[in-house]
Amino acid sequence: MRKLLPTGAALLLGLVVLAGCGEKEDVLEPNGSKQVELMLDYFPNADHAGIYAAQAAGHFEQAGLDVEIRTPPDPSTPIKQVAAGNVDLAISYEPEVFRARDIGLNVVSIAAIVQEPLTSIISLPKAKIRTPRDLKGKTVGTAGIDYQTAYLETILAEAGLNADSVKERNVGFNLTPALLTGKVDATLGAFWNYEGTDLRLRGKRPQIIRMEDAGVPTYNELVLVANGDALERDNGKLRAFIGALSRGTRDLRENPDEAIEGLLEANPDLDPELQRAVVRVTLPLFFPPEGRPYGWQDPEQWDAFSAWMTDGDLLQQPPDPAAAHDNKLLPGAGL
Repeated sequence: MRKLLPTGAALLLGLVVLAGCGEKEDVLEPNGSKQVELMLDYFPNADHAGIYAAQAAGHFEQAGLDVEIRTPPDPSTPIKQVAAGNVDLAISYEPEVFRARDIGLNVVSIAAIVQEPLTSIISLPKAKIRTPRDLKGKTVGTAGIDYQTAYLETILAEAGLNADSVKERNVGFNLTPALLTGKVDATLGAFWNYEGTDLRLRGKRPQIIRMEDAGVPTYNELVLVANGDALERDNGKLRAFIGALSRGTRDLRENPDEAIEGLLEANPDLDPELQRAVVRVTLPLFFPPEGRPYGWQDPEQWDAFSAWMTDGDLLQQPPDPAAAHDNKLLPGAGL
């Protein structure tokens, strides 16, 4: 829920944006109100808490932005909507940026919202899966996404297991139900911070293996995506959005119990206990390495992950990772 600013604050000529240590200052001038349509990657949840914190605290309004937050019918929609020019920004995933560009969509990641992988292998104690080697002879449920299959293949190879020693089963997005009903021994595709926390709160004692700990190159799980044509045309608007988002995310770090109210008030159907617990475990991943601006995307990491996708035959053409992401709109960058 958006909070109205006092009249005096709304008339300020400039707003100094301080997004963290090691950053320069951006001066944003709230001249008028620019419309921004943002499409989330999935239903609103704690992974988006910084966005709702920025909205509730008036940070977008202070930056001269009128932000509409939209929910997609499914996670494959947002990046397509950005490419088509139907929304200004979307939350998506680093692998999806490479896939979209591979089929000719003009999209660019302009900020990392979650710095590290959230996708994980999750199992219950009865499966006795504590390391990747314990997957031998098990059935692993995925959402049927090809790079999830590639994650599994990489993990098995790193563990010295043959790919045919594990059965993969497509359960769509019903990952947790498939695990709880015993249809699969483990899932690969659910997020350790969200589904893992949900299972823990329900007393299920989930066993979690994170992708980057099992041989998959690290990557930015959630990224902010824009249309490539908009980078110059809407430069000021996009920079203002990221700056405001950085302040909302900082509010979340400084006072998570208060800042998460923006998410909960805007989405009253959410379980407050779960969302607060997820924010607590995810907070470190919202922020970049020390000395880097909010939203930082590591070029070397993008190079390594694109090479992994290429080696796994997940892309039709050799990608240009430098063109797939852009750090110039981050707070303090390019000034």
